[in-house]
Amino acid sequence: MATFSDALRKIRVFFRKCFKYLVFLLISLMVISVLMVLSLRWINPIGTVLMVERKVESWQAKQPISIKREWADWDDISDYLKLAVIASEDQNFPTHHGFDFDAIQQALQHNAKGGRLRGASTISQQVAKNIFLWSGRSWLRKGVEVWFTAWLEVLWSKERVLEIYLNSAEWGDGIFGAEAAARYYFHVPAKNLTKEQASLLAAVLPNPRNWNPAKPTAYIRSRAAFIRQQMDNLGGVGFLKKLECSDCK
Repeated sequence: MATFSDALRKIRVFFRKCFKYLVFLLISLMVISVLMVLSLRWINPIGTVLMVERKVESWQAKQPISIKREWADWDDISDYLKLAVIASEDQNFPTHHGFDFDAIQQALQHNAKGGRLRGASTISQQVAKNIFLWSGRSWLRKGVEVWFTAWLEVLWSKERVLEIYLNSAEWGDGIFGAEAAARYYFHVPAKNLTKEQASLLAAVLPNPRNWNPAKPTAYIRSRAAFIRQQMDNLGGVGFLKKLECSDCK
């Protein structure tokens, strides 16, 4: 007859096995995630989680959309657009390691005062979110975002991070990436975007499904003008050379 101590021992053995399996599963997921990030150092992503989500949303709404996206290599994207995105989204991009702690502190102080919430996500964090993660707000998702952001900063160059960002950013319903956006809104390849066009594209990034860079409101024009001023303050397209310097690590 089994005694209480025998039953207790079996329970301990069971939980010990479960713990080992969980540890093995966690380590496996960590290794797989790092390999995923490493592979994208050389392989262009065929799509993003956000694209899949937008497709599913359109099906659920019974208004299916087609995804417009065409990959553009680094040299096939206007330097004006590269600079405009940095000027509007993440001016410390060349120097931080994935997280802009000064911007985070400023956002926290701003949000504590009430009013419209301000985010502090870097370009690197946005790439991690768009490529690998689901939408939503939770501590789990934020923790996974931190994990992916740290690894892509370690394994990719700054130019690669920005290149993938510019090819995965959402610029309208079903419009993803600089090439598709440039052709859809301005009927030119991404390489030929002017400074004004680039600033308009950067200006609508916070709300791309409701703002149209080809038909800008007074507010969007004001944002674009401010972005152009910031581009000049950064020193013009020569600022992009800092990305090369940051990659010498």
